[in-house]
Amino acid sequence: MGWSPRPRAGVRALTGLLAAALLGTLSMTAGAPAASAASQEGIGHDVGGQDGFGTVWLGSYVVGGQQVFCVSFLLKAPNTDEQYKPGDELLTKWGTKLPADQAANISYLLLRYGDTKNPDEATALAHLLHSWTAAPRTPDDLEPTLPKDKIAYDAPAHLKYMRDHDMQAAADAVERLKTDAETNRGPWTASVTTPKGAQHLGEAAEWTATVKNAHGKGVPGVAVKLTATAAALDGEKADSAAGNASPQAAAKEVTLKTGADGTVKVKLTPTGDQPKLVASLSAPADRPYVRLPIDTTVQRVVSTGGEKELTARGVVNVAKPGKVQVTKTDANTGKGVGGAVLRITGKDKTSAALGQDGKPLTGADGKPAVVTTDGKTGGVTVENLRAPQEICVVEASPPPGYTNAYDPQSPPSACGTVKPGETLALTVTNKPNEVPRAIPAGDQPVARAQGVVETSYSVPGLAGLGLLVLLAAGLIGFAARRASRR
Repeated sequence: MGWSPRPRAGVRALTGLLAAALLGTLSMTAGAPAASAASQEGIGHDVGGQDGFGTVWLGSYVVGGQQVFCVSFLLKAPNTDEQYKPGDELLTKWGTKLPADQAANISYLLLRYGDTKNPDEATALAHLLHSWTAAPRTPDDLEPTLPKDKIAYDAPAHLKYMRDHDMQAAADAVERLKTDAETNRGPWTASVTTPKGAQHLGEAAEWTATVKNAHGKGVPGVAVKLTATAAALDGEKADSAAGNASPQAAAKEVTLKTGADGTVKVKLTPTGDQPKLVASLSAPADRPYVRLPIDTTVQRVVSTGGEKELTARGVVNVAKPGKVQVTKTDANTGKGVGGAVLRITGKDKTSAALGQDGKPLTGADGKPAVVTTDGKTGGVTVENLRAPQEICVVEASPPPGYTNAYDPQSPPSACGTVKPGETLALTVTNKPNEVPRAIPAGDQPVARAQGVVETSYSVPGLAGLGLLVLLAAGLIGFAARRASRR
């Protein structure tokens, strides 16, 4: 991104105050002699438009095998093996502090476009960096006779040249990158949102990581590394071009790109009591910092703006299982009754209740599981139930001695809510069978019917028994009359 009139042999002059570079691994040995290797242009365009100069290179260079953007105005281009050392906060060409918004714009653009392979974007990035760091304070700063370290950058003239010389795509990229920077510059914030409601062991739920810009809006296309602890990720692998997602196998770590709303979503399955999700990403620094060349006649460079690391985390406590303790009692005495068969159902009294793993509790017949009350206490306990959950215990068959009052169409039942880590106590009562008293037959005393009869009597039953007694008496009188006639 340097300035040099065309044609010119050897090292080119540069067009800015700073050099923006992806130099995370670039050697910076202090005191090393200036390299002698020739400069190597990367991607970009030769652009003219400023009085006193021919065309100049607006684009990237290759230094130390890395793509860099150089904007030290009219100073020498960097050699391919140029040496740098850490420097100070980036200032304007005139040594003044950059406005906060422009500094944030630079950091953002270097982070998002510093590794671009598009020549139009490279030219646009170089142009914008010159525009912000070497803007003229007065028209006199554009005088072509000024020394190389004093002349300003004529941004409007260069932009016009692009439009007039078949570089409309580069001119369009200038506006696009500038708008992107104004919209999505930092400082960014990151957050992790945990699922609503309780989460359970072995059951996946959706977690969300969000990246927002300085305006509080979501930033799209940001690579976010998600790391799970005490959990497995059944995540999504984002399509780098369109931001679409496809299923991905369970893992402990995954990197996704934010969608148009600035979020990434994953399914997280707890494997421990406190599942945690950490989101980490590179964000644009609030202000870029220069790297100084050993040879002071060579342009400066700045870090990519992505050296600021953001992290966010979310943690939940897995809901503990609950249990239900059911007691079967005698309606008359209140004592426990053993041998009652009870089904453990949901609140509809038909579907099966859920275990802690989220699976229905069913028997071999596919129906809700059954339990039998203890013969001594009349109690039974069911553990490892999903909580919270509303359940019912429904009597499937009554215990011996309690059959007559049992109605299979409306069996005894009790319902309640199982809470995490707590025991729900439910009581189901049964009315015992009754032992019948003496059965009268008309006005005459008759022999008592002995034995145990289950529950209530019907009126037709009682009448039938009286008719049998009367019929027997009539047959005895008839036999006596026949005998006397003989």
